[in-house]
Amino acid sequence: MDVMLLAGTRPEAVKLAPLALALDARPGLRPLVVHSGQHQGMVEQALVPFGVTVDAWLDVPPRVSGTQAELVSGLLPALDETLRRYAPSAVVVQGDTTTGLAGALAAFWLGIPVVHLEAGLRTNDLTSPFPEEGTRQMISRIAALHLVPTPAAAAALRAEGVPAERIVRTGNTVVDAVLAVAARDLPARDQALALLEMGIAEAGEQLVLVTSHRRESWGEPMARTLAAVRRIVDAHPSVQVLFPVHPNPAVRTQVEEALGGVPRVTVTEPLEYPDLVRALRLASLVLTDSGGIQEEAPTFGTPVLVLRDTTERPEGVEAGCAWLVGTDEGLITETAARILRGDLCAAASANPYGDGSAAERSVVAIEALLGISAAAGLQATS
Repeated sequence: MDVMLLAGTRPEAVKLAPLALALDARPGLRPLVVHSGQHQGMVEQALVPFGVTVDAWLDVPPRVSGTQAELVSGLLPALDETLRRYAPSAVVVQGDTTTGLAGALAAFWLGIPVVHLEAGLRTNDLTSPFPEEGTRQMISRIAALHLVPTPAAAAALRAEGVPAERIVRTGNTVVDAVLAVAARDLPARDQALALLEMGIAEAGEQLVLVTSHRRESWGEPMARTLAAVRRIVDAHPSVQVLFPVHPNPAVRTQVEEALGGVPRVTVTEPLEYPDLVRALRLASLVLTDSGGIQEEAPTFGTPVLVLRDTTERPEGVEAGCAWLVGTDEGLITETAARILRGDLCAAASANPYGDGSAAERSVVAIEALLGISAAAGLQATS
């Protein structure tokens, strides 16, 4: 049976790659990786370290306005045609992207079971993160199987009336991905990262990794974050900042205008996934509004300042791996200083988002959904 894995962004590809490998290793199942075209080129790049390739690309018209409405109106007809052509037994959508929502809708309309990977994350505030919180909730209404990363995610779905037998706690496949890549210990390909690594080794410098791209961060909130970054650099002569910038033109322009040319601040293109993992291992501190990095950094004990007022991933904060600081310039600067001085440390605990076996558990759940094998070992979260 073909199981279609739908990806349109790099985070989706990274989190789907371990599942593709686990499906490929099981008799009776075959992964079919489909690129929606939401972010051109980035899905392929993210899959390379895992030896996974794209099987099909959607024929979506070029985007002009960049709006969500334009993207969905292009995706739905292309998805409908692709689903009819391949007739998969199930469609896996990941997380909270527009690709995920469109894929879930198209599959649901054709009566194909929708599997939601990384289901159940909630802030219960439709404005934060926007539009991702609404996207997740909409997918949850039509999914046939909810693969949740944590007990809190399972509880959120049960509270919304999702039957317990349709919820399976697996952990997050991003932990599978980060562990697999870290185990290979690949040298840095990005020249800027390689130079920074040399400075850490030879001069005892501290690396601060910064990422910010979410829609609600644009404009004034990001301006406060960038001002905090400058203050951190000014106050800590041993600090080197690495800021891989999201390809969105609005984000890139704002970052380059605020930090371009600032000593000890390196602004780069998005890092390939192995380089991102290496940067997370090397960093003394991470400032981010990324959901994936909140999940990946605890694997290495790297403290994270979450540049958001709310997070649908509270487990890291509760475990002492992360601190919610929003975009308050003073709070970011003060908390970063405490961590860089060693006054505040991340808790020495296991990653609360998974143990590296999420993909295997997900395959067992999908097999049970499709009736391929007995549901041995399948643990519904009731």
